[in-house]
Amino acid sequence: MKERELLRELFRGMTRRDYMRQSAAGALAALTGAAPRLLAQSGPKLLTTGNQPAARADSMILLWMAGGMAQTETFDPKTYTPYEPGLESKRVLSTFRSVPSVVDGIQLSEGMEEIGKVMDRGTLIRSHRVGDLGFILHSRHQFHWHTGYEPPQGIAVPHIGAWISKLLGPRNPEMPPFLVIGQNMEIGAESDPLKSFHTAGILGSDVAPFLITDPRDAVASVQAPEHMSAERFAQRYERYRELAAASPVMREGSSHQRESLLRAMENADRLLRSPSAKAFDLTLEPKESFERYNTGRFGLGCLLARRLVEKGARFVEVSSEYIPFRHWDTHENGHERAKAMKAFVDRPVAQLIRDLESRGLLERTLVVIASEFGRDMMTEGKPGNEVKEQVKQPERMTSPQHYGMHRHYTEAASVAVFGGGFKKGYLHGETASERPLSIVKGAVSIPDLHATLFAALGIAPDAGVEVEKRPVHVTKDGKGKVVEDLLA
Repeated sequence: MKERELLRELFRGMTRRDYMRQSAAGALAALTGAAPRLLAQSGPKLLTTGNQPAARADSMILLWMAGGMAQTETFDPKTYTPYEPGLESKRVLSTFRSVPSVVDGIQLSEGMEEIGKVMDRGTLIRSHRVGDLGFILHSRHQFHWHTGYEPPQGIAVPHIGAWISKLLGPRNPEMPPFLVIGQNMEIGAESDPLKSFHTAGILGSDVAPFLITDPRDAVASVQAPEHMSAERFAQRYERYRELAAASPVMREGSSHQRESLLRAMENADRLLRSPSAKAFDLTLEPKESFERYNTGRFGLGCLLARRLVEKGARFVEVSSEYIPFRHWDTHENGHERAKAMKAFVDRPVAQLIRDLESRGLLERTLVVIASEFGRDMMTEGKPGNEVKEQVKQPERMTSPQHYGMHRHYTEAASVAVFGGGFKKGYLHGETASERPLSIVKGAVSIPDLHATLFAALGIAPDAGVEVEKRPVHVTKDGKGKVVEDLLA
């Protein structure tokens, strides 16, 4: 009861997005609410590795196309077939025309002209193979991609952003090393699975993600409410420390858990007092620059990511936001919804690449565009191991609602990587030109993609920690293989 009273008093009158709640209180809630078997009894011990790669990059921005971005409607267009009533569904491979990029031999889907203009700065992988997890559930596949491990796991495995933050340390001690922009964690039935990979897990709360749902409100996360004096805010911070001292973590947790929580609190307080907090305030961005990104929440998330990396953030994820049956989760009217999503992402992604390049940051920053799986009109799951769906694509279309890539496809997806030591203007892999559009050359699995991204950052694929005598690696079992062809 005492803990509840302290928490109630702490947050009475404070804004919902206040950083103390986002960072320290969120970390405390995650730790105290976790099952005991998920809490390490001793701190993680770094594993030694004999193949440390030379770092090409020192930060990473992940642009997450949450919901399943259709590869044939974005980075891997196929034969275009326009809609007409009575059209046979099986004839349709792409619902958009192909458009040229600045790189000979690389065509993208109509609506991605701006990204096409910067493809000479990056690598396009058309042969990304995600996990065949037995059945399709977005949160399971997102967990797999973000952690490198198939769910469920008997230990709280970290998000790749937490690994990068832990193993490389802060670029700027005043800036949170790991931030996630654009994802609301309260989405209903899949809220808990979504939260399960937005975590530092065994690595500790000091490298847990700083969550910003709306980039337009980001500055509210790093400042006290206007009506609250500095003295009053300091008093509330002391009350929070009292709450933390009375918590189960501080009473019964390991020294690692206690120290990690205290570091998270100290990091939060340091940011609140730091000039680096101005990076969160988009009103400080010149109007012309602001408008180049302003296609909506995702576009402004790209702008915020650029500002944060400029000020020393180590890892930033910008999500188009996963909400079932919305955004890239195109279960109906897929053509129009893909058209709308491309309008949200095309201009700001290209502007992010240009801005990083003009500021001399692109060579040291990995920018990755990825999604949990691809999509198809006819095939659900993996060819040869299809998962049955209650609602299937009709043999012939009778409405534009039927025109689009509505089904989850786990055989092939596309990933684009810019900067950070990856090749420029390079196309890797190939998928078939006829259904089932399987990978025919250069498959890149999640472990191998992660190994290559980690290697670009100077982290070996078998790096990791030992917790309770169990080794946990940055790639599954430390067996990810670097795809050398992707690196310059």
